[in-house]
This record gives sequence, structure tokens and C-alpha cells, in this order.
Amino acid sequence: MLINHLGKDPIIDTNAFIAPNATICGDVRIGKNTRIMYGAAVIAEGGTIEIGDNCVVLENAVLRSTVKHSLKIGNEVLIGPNAHVVGCTVEDSVFIATGASIFHGAKLCKSSVVKINGVVHIKTTLPENESVPIGWIAIGNPVKMFPAEKHDEIWSIQEPLNFPKYVYGVDQEIEAENTMYEVMKMMTNALKAHKDDTII
Repeated sequence: MLINHLGKDPIIDTNAFIAPNATICGDVRIGKNTRIMYGAAVIAEGGTIEIGDNCVVLENAVLRSTVKHSLKIGNEVLIGPNAHVVGCTVEDSVFIATGASIFHGAKLCKSSVVKINGVVHIKTTLPENESVPIGWIAIGNPVKMFPAEKHDEIWSIQEPLNFPKYVYGVDQEIEAENTMYEVMKMMTNALKAHKDDTII
């Protein structure tokens, strides 16, 4: 399904393949020989999404951009099923495995790998040819990697990055209940723009 959002139509190379139940919404550009498979969602929420040539986005992957964080994917990139890739830069020849999550402001350099259920956090740079192990979390620049059970060490790096402020514009110093109130007020307000979407 191709959708016009905020007056922008997706631009798709004639040699690309978009599965009939994939969704491509808004200011999205898809290069030649790229394949967007069944159930995938590529949603430009105000920012742009660029997907290069010879890429594969497998089933039920979610690719998103926001007003503050556009998404740019190079050439020969594979994004596995159920992956979540938002507002980041992915250079050429990167492999993002099943269930991986790549967050706002991250950069995956050429030929890097994020293995099954790996996470690359906000503002993190994964160097060229580097690999995030299965289920591990990469965070920071320079990058450090931890297994999920190392929460305290992860949080000591993550907390100063201020995820709510960087992603949603809401400072994490306010009480949790008020943080969610402010985040949801911002998100519901932004997402109401979809009421004017039109299927192409």
C-alpha cells in the first residue's frame, strides 16, 4: 500500500518490488532492485526515508523517520524480519538480523552487523566491520557492548543520553507519570496528521 502523507508520495524505482501488503508512507525513496517484503512498514513521519539499491527489507520489519530524525539506508543492506530501524544512518553492506532494534541518531558503518535481537542505542556509532552479538546492546560513541543483564552498566551510559529529551523533546528529569503524559501528548498530536493521508 502506497500512502501520501503530508503531501509527499513515495518515490520507488521501477525495478524495486513492494509486496502487496507492505506499507510505504510519505517522503520515502526506494532504489533499484530493492525488495520490501510482506508486512513490512516504511513510514516517514515528517522526516525522509532513503533506501538505496539492492536492499532487502524482510517480513514485518518497521522502518521509521521522524521530524527530527530522518532515516538513510545505503546499498546492499539486509534488514531482517521484525527488525525496528528508526531515524538513523545505515551505510552500505550492513546486515541487521531478525528482531534487531536500531534507534535515533545511531550510525551503522559499512559492513557492520547487528545479530539477532541486538540493540544499537541512540547516538551510537557502530564502526566498520564491527558486530553486535546476539541479544547484546551497543551504546555510545566510542561504542561499548554489553549483554542485557548488565543493566546498571548500560544505564550509566544511557542515562546521560536522555532518551526522552533526544527522541521526544521531554526531559527525563520530570516524574515518570508526567514524562509519559508529555510524551503521549506530543505523539498523539503529531500522529493526528495521518487523518489526512490518502492511498495512492
